[in-house]
Amino acid sequence: MIKAPPREIVEMKHYVSPKAVVDELKPEYPVYCVRPSAIHTPAKTFVHHFPGDTLYAVKCNPMPHMLQELFEAGIRHFDTASLAEISLVSHLLPEADCYFMHPVKARSAIREAHETHGVRHYVVDHVDELQKISEIITPSKDIIIVVRLALHHKAAMYDLSKKFGASVDVVLELLADADRRGFSSGVCFHVGSQCVDADAFRVGVELVREVIQRTEVSLRCVDIGGGFPGHYLNNPVASLEDYIQTITQTINSLKLPEDCRVICEPGRGLASEGESLIVQVHLRKGNALYINDGLYGSMNEEAEGLQRLNRMVPTRAFSSKRKPFILNGPTCDSEDALPKPVELPEDINEGDWIEFGGVGAYGAACRTAFNGFYADTFVTVEDEFVADLSESTT
Repeated sequence: MIKAPPREIVEMKHYVSPKAVVDELKPEYPVYCVRPSAIHTPAKTFVHHFPGDTLYAVKCNPMPHMLQELFEAGIRHFDTASLAEISLVSHLLPEADCYFMHPVKARSAIREAHETHGVRHYVVDHVDELQKISEIITPSKDIIIVVRLALHHKAAMYDLSKKFGASVDVVLELLADADRRGFSSGVCFHVGSQCVDADAFRVGVELVREVIQRTEVSLRCVDIGGGFPGHYLNNPVASLEDYIQTITQTINSLKLPEDCRVICEPGRGLASEGESLIVQVHLRKGNALYINDGLYGSMNEEAEGLQRLNRMVPTRAFSSKRKPFILNGPTCDSEDALPKPVELPEDINEGDWIEFGGVGAYGAACRTAFNGFYADTFVTVEDEFVADLSESTT
């Protein structure tokens, strides 16, 4: 069962580096290392350079410290997919604005989002969802119905249009319907999570251009979604600034009216580098290591093919030679093993600690308590995460 995140911000112990963490705690349990500076940097990049408003996708990492750090860095808008996320953000950050960006919502959630939390933006991709909203919320131009376009792009690791999104023709019908009912309207798309090619956003904007050319409805917002990538061993990507520059050039070509807001919904692009994870080796069997976190915990995305960068916590001298190891998670499930070998020092052994970077995205958010293993220790550290890329023996 997945445990809900705590609602209050808990003060974390502060350390200079992961080594200082290990020197003091000597943890036999996983430890998240939170780096506020690595959260603030991308947030400020979006705030200062993105041509519109930035919504943080709460699903990526809903931990209160992440939300607070992003707010302190200037993020004031939050992409929320459930009433629980709306309540969390509203409780912690009452000055923030929530947007209900899930295309399928419970009636009770719509009602409470509107009546209790004052949410004004609601995504739809089907006429029945629009009808549902109109039966609960009195149509008004203060309520924006954002219609989601389907977009399939091969550059994304996760295709988020498999479940959601409509064709241009259906989007045009929904826009006209929302307008007739008395709502304001917008359009959105999502290129897919971990999108390694900024050109995917150009493709999405071209779909929006077609919608604009074929509708008489005046749009209040254009939402280009998320998909901004993190940095992984097997996913080299351009800088965040390069993505924003490409998007800005493409958006500017639409020549939107001044009262039409441009918004985006980064999750991974904001949170990924903000946390790393210290794990310990509990046993070595030849080229197989048994560590205290795995696919049921913070490393669930490895099952989808991501390979996180790593470095050893320098508690002793390690060989400069690296070799591939199979990493097994702590649960009794034989499938709880990283699908691809990980390059580590050839003399690694029981009791050594490995730090994995890029865990801020979908690490804490997707961990479970299966078999009683649950990573739940968070500290802050000052140093910058720089991966070990020593010589390989293979």
